[in-house]
Amino acid sequence: MDVTHLEIEVRQLLGRVSGGPALDQPSVDTAWLVLEAANDFGDEPAVAACRRVIDADLNGAPASRSDLKLVTDYFR
Repeated sequence: MDVTHLEIEVRQLLGRVSGGPALDQPSVDTAWLVLEAANDFGDEPAVAACRRVIDADLNGAPASRSDLKLVTDYFR
């Protein structure tokens, strides 16, 4: 999967994300896409933020706003 394809998928997911900082399924889906790209780029801070967002979802906890912002703005 190339970056262009990931970027298109992320933009489609972001179009479905409702406003506000709440963790919702599209944010988690976006975190998985960003995690893949960040791993490819060797972007360790982004990888760590994605993992925290995913872990928060798995644990039923809210993700931090800063991690969500990094994930949602990664391809912008």
